[in-house]
Amino acid sequence: MADLSSPKTEVRILGIDPGLQITGYAVVDAGTRGPVICEAGLIRSSEGSVKPELDQRLRVLYNGIEDLLNQFHPQTVVVEQLYAHYLHPRTAILMGHARGVILLAASRRDLRVVSYSATRIKKTITGNGRAPKEQVQRTIQREFGLSQLPDPPDVADALAAALCHFYVQKLPV
Repeated sequence: MADLSSPKTEVRILGIDPGLQITGYAVVDAGTRGPVICEAGLIRSSEGSVKPELDQRLRVLYNGIEDLLNQFHPQTVVVEQLYAHYLHPRTAILMGHARGVILLAASRRDLRVVSYSATRIKKTITGNGRAPKEQVQRTIQREFGLSQLPDPPDVADALAAALCHFYVQKLPV
């Protein structure tokens, strides 16, 4: 017979706003009382004015994601989709490298990976698919009951990705 008194298992989501220099991340538990931030921060693949070569930045990013997966054991990884502006195709190609190492790290653990466009994330959490960064930050501040705006915006974007998935999947509240 099942033990109905045991607490419901939380679902842990790792939200990621990919970048080659700065990657925002957020670990969110979707428990019985709604989403709760476990940790949020940045993975920096370059410091100061000197940028390492692409392969070195990708290694730092991969190792950072590996560390997060080892420490927090998420069930789902949510990664913001790439936006490719026709005037800047090189940016999209370079960002594809960052997404690739993130997807590789998750894949090596057989984790579920979900991608949402920035427009979908903004629409889901703010009601406006073209919401400015500050509106996203204020929404995240309100939804998680934070005393300050999450800063920098990369962290807010990672929190927004995780929160979007929470709402889209209608995870237990």
